[in-house]
Amino acid sequence: MARLFEYQSKALLQKAGIPIQRGTVCSTPAEVKTFCDELKCPVVIKAQVWFTGRAAVGGIQFADTPQEAEQKAEAILNKTVRNFTITKVLVAEKVSIKTELFASVIIDDVARAPVLIFCGRGGSGIEEIAKEHPEAVVKKVINIQTGLYEFEAMNIIRKFRFSGKVLPQLSGVLVNLVKTAFTNEARSVEINPLVITDDDSVVAVDARITVDDYAVFRHPELGITYARELDNPPSPLDMLAYNIEKDDYRGTFYFFQLERGYPKGAGYVGFHGAGGGGSMMSMDALQRRGYKPANFCDTSGNPPASKVYRAARIILTQKNIDGYFGSGSGVASQEQVHSARGLVKAFLEENLSVPAVIRLGGNMEEKAVEILQNYTKELFVPVEGYTKDDSADFCAERFDTLVKEFSSLKTCAKPPIGLSNVDYSFKTMTGDVQFQYDLCAQCTSKICIASCSPQVLKLNGDKPVLAISEDDAKKGKCTECLACELECRMQGKQGCYVYLPIENLEIVSAESQ
Repeated sequence: MARLFEYQSKALLQKAGIPIQRGTVCSTPAEVKTFCDELKCPVVIKAQVWFTGRAAVGGIQFADTPQEAEQKAEAILNKTVRNFTITKVLVAEKVSIKTELFASVIIDDVARAPVLIFCGRGGSGIEEIAKEHPEAVVKKVINIQTGLYEFEAMNIIRKFRFSGKVLPQLSGVLVNLVKTAFTNEARSVEINPLVITDDDSVVAVDARITVDDYAVFRHPELGITYARELDNPPSPLDMLAYNIEKDDYRGTFYFFQLERGYPKGAGYVGFHGAGGGGSMMSMDALQRRGYKPANFCDTSGNPPASKVYRAARIILTQKNIDGYFGSGSGVASQEQVHSARGLVKAFLEENLSVPAVIRLGGNMEEKAVEILQNYTKELFVPVEGYTKDDSADFCAERFDTLVKEFSSLKTCAKPPIGLSNVDYSFKTMTGDVQFQYDLCAQCTSKICIASCSPQVLKLNGDKPVLAISEDDAKKGKCTECLACELECRMQGKQGCYVYLPIENLEIVSAESQ
């Protein structure tokens, strides 16, 4: 789920007609002072972060004067908490609170519908309140076609004996809360606390909204650049990986960094899984031997070799990992030869300098292991491949042995990548297939043609060319299986290369060194 900051969430609530405090978002202490000079009232200063429990880490402060507000903001801004560097604070009018309430709309997987939750008590621990005081909580399944009617909201509010001018205000908040969730395709919209002030005004004092990952592309107005649920901002590598997934619907590529800034030899591993459950099992096997995943990565759903290649390149960009470990469920219903080819191309181009153990369980797994091991023999480090018959624990044991044996190996320089001259090329969905014809002329096997299972290549004399239209190749008839390049590398004259760009990877890699 893509999380919005509090100031973004409250802006959406205000747009829907839900009252919020007067306030603004600031990036410097000076901006805070200037705004407080204009506001002329006590304020609350809140760090804009995605995690809960801000007060416990000093992320919520109160100030009575502009000078005090400036000082409090200075103590919050640019402070790093839980890997989150605070760059913005929300400065809002301090309100006099008579009653705290809780209101939210969530997608309930059990009910398979949105559910409105209203509680007569605000603050943290709504789950505990619901268990200990069920009478204080009302839950209502919402009809996705009609939303919440005003009379339904009124009936909920009356259960808590609210009356007078508070009653229509609270019912209006609930109706508009549901509208906010529907309009923005949110997985959850939460106001906590929703308060009644001393003068019986209803105000949303704090709010959190998370938007469904798969709906983000329909809401560019929200400005979401990373549709993943993290407690800290995405790293540059996280962003690279997300943009690859966002632009390529074939299969799944989920990546995020777990740790950064560790030294060489600290036991951090570049982890590459396939399938959530199997990946968790495999990470457990690593951790039992004292290793820690530097990242989580999942390439499942039968991704093309090009996507696996990009995943491996991003994993290997992490500085100071002690090895590369790939293992999923062991029974993945996807063509493992694609995973093997993607890994091989990445390992060769990066000139892999750490041991790798890869477990490729699934369709054509024996052929995949053969490709992985035979086509990486020119590397100076061991690459071992295993199938579903080899347990994650066994593979982790082999990994441990290899890391200890090769821990003193120095990083090798990367070899030149690509062709010295491109005579012919055509575009694929995410890259280009390129040929250097003077090398092709020396090749007697023409293995690139024979290895192209989608049959998108043919010979024009002794020159490989497209057998389909350029438009069809670009739309996906060329599946980017990488067989033409790797077979040409091993059995031909290395006159074929598949160019698969990863925007900004070299910049991010250089900055991480």
